[in-house]
Amino acid sequence: MTHYWRVLLLLMTCLMPLHWADAWQGGQKAADAGGSLDKVLSRMDQTAKEFKSAEANLAWEQYQKVINDTDVEEGKIYFRRVGNDIQMMADISKPAARQILYSNGRMQLFEPKVDRVTVYPVGKNRADVESFVVLGFGGGGHDLLKTFNVKYGGTENLNGVQTDTLELDPKSERLRGMFERLVMWIDPKLGIAIQQKFFQPEGDYRLTKYSDIRLNTKISDNAFKLKTDSKTTTVSPHG
Repeated sequence: MTHYWRVLLLLMTCLMPLHWADAWQGGQKAADAGGSLDKVLSRMDQTAKEFKSAEANLAWEQYQKVINDTDVEEGKIYFRRVGNDIQMMADISKPAARQILYSNGRMQLFEPKVDRVTVYPVGKNRADVESFVVLGFGGGGHDLLKTFNVKYGGTENLNGVQTDTLELDPKSERLRGMFERLVMWIDPKLGIAIQQKFFQPEGDYRLTKYSDIRLNTKISDNAFKLKTDSKTTTVSPHG
């Protein structure tokens, strides 16, 4: 597996998503689906143009069908644009600490328990990887149409927010090998996803929830630094 696909797989399994039949339960279908879709994508485009930074509380729920079990992780997530560079830090605190940093065209996974950083360079695929880093969270709406078949799924009340739901099916066979479908709940005021679900081919899913979202506020540089020390080892997979 190339560095590019390792990084994308890390993004899919660590950053972003119920079984297929449950995905749209409670959703209200819209009569003018085409018009509503364009409206949602245009609102996301507007947010992308104004986007400088974001931070939020993060909760990941990973369901594994084979053992019928769900693991939950909690922490904070940070995004910002610095010149032409996109930076992202997921700082997980529960149940075990770990950090995932994307900056300067590489993904780094820090595991404090073993005091090790694994580095995944993205090389010439940087633009593609960065489009996934900001997927639904600062990325443009109409840009989604390049990589996904996108459908409008109606509105759904999510924790008091009347969200617009989008259903995304990957166009490429390689991406379909990692996840079959993505559902995003878009806050119409913010123009970003406050919840996402990735459905994996094996029946597993990842549910990601964002709360206490703050857009375009100044974030300390320390938020984008791994908490390593002089004894931390660094490795990089080959292939």
